Amino acid sequence: MQAVRSDLRTPADANLALAEALDSAPVSRFHHRAVVISGVGFFTDAYDLFVIGTVASLVATQWHLSTAQTSWVSGAAVLGAFFGAVVLGRLADIVGRKKVYVLVAAIMILGALASAASPNFVFLVVARFVLGLGIGGDYPVSAVLMSEYSNRADRGRLVGMVFSMQALGLIVGPLVALGLVESGVGNQVTWRLLLALGAIPAAGVVLLRSRMPESPRFQAAVLGQHAKAASELAQFSGGVVAADIVAFPADRANGDRTQGAAAATAPGGVVRARLGLGDLVRNRRLLTLLVGTAGSWFLFDYAYYGNTLSLPAILKGVDPGAGTAAKLVLSLAMFVVFAVPGYALAVWRMDRIGHRRLQLLGFAAMAVAFCLLAAVPVLTSSIGAFVAVFGVSYFFVEFGPNTTTFVLPSEVFPVSARTTGHGIAAGVGKLGAFLGVFLVPTLQSAFGLRGMLGIATVFAVVGLLVTLTLPEAAGRGLEELSAEPEKRADGGSPPGRDQVRHRSLVAS
Repeated sequence: MQAVRSDLRTPADANLALAEALDSAPVSRFHHRAVVISGVGFFTDAYDLFVIGTVASLVATQWHLSTAQTSWVSGAAVLGAFFGAVVLGRLADIVGRKKVYVLVAAIMILGALASAASPNFVFLVVARFVLGLGIGGDYPVSAVLMSEYSNRADRGRLVGMVFSMQALGLIVGPLVALGLVESGVGNQVTWRLLLALGAIPAAGVVLLRSRMPESPRFQAAVLGQHAKAASELAQFSGGVVAADIVAFPADRANGDRTQGAAAATAPGGVVRARLGLGDLVRNRRLLTLLVGTAGSWFLFDYAYYGNTLSLPAILKGVDPGAGTAAKLVLSLAMFVVFAVPGYALAVWRMDRIGHRRLQLLGFAAMAVAFCLLAAVPVLTSSIGAFVAVFGVSYFFVEFGPNTTTFVLPSEVFPVSARTTGHGIAAGVGKLGAFLGVFLVPTLQSAFGLRGMLGIATVFAVVGLLVTLTLPEAAGRGLEELSAEPEKRADGGSPPGRDQVRHRSLVAS
């Protein structure tokens, strides 16, 4: 059990001490409970986003939709996720992670149920957009909360475990769709049930999320509630992280208000200020991080979501005689054989390999696989050969950028702008996914399957290059890694790596 000394002289010392207690804590039931509660959101995300391919094909027949209308059914939630990630990510840096954490689950429930009850095309698109708002908002809040709860050595694994719940959604979605398609209940009942079932997991975690504590790093460093953060953390972790921190005058003056520590002054004249949207653009280092995280996520999501949501159409291009059930079986086989092992290996080895290094590896393997499919005609004329090579790309999607583009933005930004930065990165990523949903079918019609995969190759290569702008995050503390752009009264530089470690006052 970690115990933080109570003879800390300033709020800045307490911030660093609390952070070091978190960084040094062993992985425990506290962390695993947080992973499950956060991960349910990503199960819902995967289920809701990936059953829509089947739903879109069914409603297109029932409502006689055009190709453009069908793309809107598939893409509305992804577009909503763009706005949800950006807006709700920023909101979580203003009002706190916990409040937004509960809000996004409620939005997902509303969106899923409204989608299932849709009487027409327009209503369905609007309902799916609302669902997307909740899905998008869940990205920055779940990732950052888990990152800020985590220790230094296992942070990538723990945040990756949250995201890997998506793998379960990838399996359950096709299984449920296959069961309903084969049950004979009828297409109209099938697509409505598929959408309604997405509300169940989100409903199951609303109460659990409301009982989780606010992020201790955010509560101490931004809200100035050091003693409260330490107390709630000790209670929620069952004493695994026990922080005996005194209440500074700022804590007592602020009480439960949220404006406190923004003006806390540390030794040496350091003034910690809440960072705004403008700071992410004006500060060169933060802008580079934003471009690196958002750019790589955009490039990846274009290829990933475009190919995955269009997978039934892609498989039809390879095997025109395949029916709905056959395409569902092939999709499910690809997820089970290739995607799930990729998720598992990423979670297991990420902190050893390195978060940035793993992203580079994944982009490189995707580029090779897509290039082979585009350049070798026999690979797209045989369903077995296509599934094998496309499946390898799926493995490296999960053992690579699908996991790391989620993890890295939760680590590299300062605490007062962490969900903002992650939200922008996730939102821009979803914008890439939205474009992929519309462009992949169009490109496949214009240039053929191989031409479309050639374009995906270019996106993977550029994603690899953009990733080079990011720092390696594995094994480094959040406070050290983010190197907060603090403003010194004396015009000096913010504390460096050695200073951060020296000022971390922890007693075992």
